[in-house]
Amino acid sequence: MTDNARVLRDLNEAVDRGDAVVLATVVATQRSVPRRAGTKMLVFADGTTRGTVGGGEMEAKAIVAALETLRSHKPQLIDYELVNPNEGDPGICGGSLTLYLEPYMPPHNVFVIGCGHVGRTVVDLAHWLGYRTIAIDDRPDLVSREAMPNADVRFAGSVDEALTSHPVTEDSSIVVVTRSPEMDIRIIPSLLDTPARYIGVMGSRNRWRSTRDQLVADGVDPDELDRLHVPIGIEINAETLEEIAVSIMSEVINTNRSEVD
Repeated sequence: MTDNARVLRDLNEAVDRGDAVVLATVVATQRSVPRRAGTKMLVFADGTTRGTVGGGEMEAKAIVAALETLRSHKPQLIDYELVNPNEGDPGICGGSLTLYLEPYMPPHNVFVIGCGHVGRTVVDLAHWLGYRTIAIDDRPDLVSREAMPNADVRFAGSVDEALTSHPVTEDSSIVVVTRSPEMDIRIIPSLLDTPARYIGVMGSRNRWRSTRDQLVADGVDPDELDRLHVPIGIEINAETLEEIAVSIMSEVINTNRSEVD
């Protein structure tokens, strides 16, 4: 098996696992260079690599650039001159090369807490949009395969148990559509401890006002509560379940695109 074949095999395995990785490919060269066009290297989120695009300082710089690509989610072309280290070049081979850095990101996670009519419709829409969906409810019948056919993960139990089994990453959104303010008061502190990029809570402004007052009385930092999107969703005068789901997922998409950009 060639080096490139091993890199592509590892890329496929990483994508199947849901790992975030960058494929670095030499796409152009001039004069003397350590690797020729077509050479590939895989860079993982922890900085480890598979394959090589030349080693040395140039490759070290390429790894740093690849990690930046993971953060931005945007591919990029980078030119390297390998002529004069005294002028900052990362090498002395005498040539130049261009790397193409291509990120492969796992699907964004959408956690839906509360799997009544609204929660089920949000899961269906999020799945259709290509997100990985995690449905959570303490009522097993609402998170069965029959009730939630489009959920990638179905969890019947408490929110704390669910978040232990399925940790929330920065590349996650949490949609809270529970059946009661009392439940929101119990679970919101745990949700605020996560690095989720988006947390939205369903409820009227009056319901949220009393919920917020109780959370502050319980010791939750008011500044932390400002992270929450309440009432959830973009205002589009939604009435049907499907329209409410569109409103919610529109806010999820807008928040994620804004954060990444």
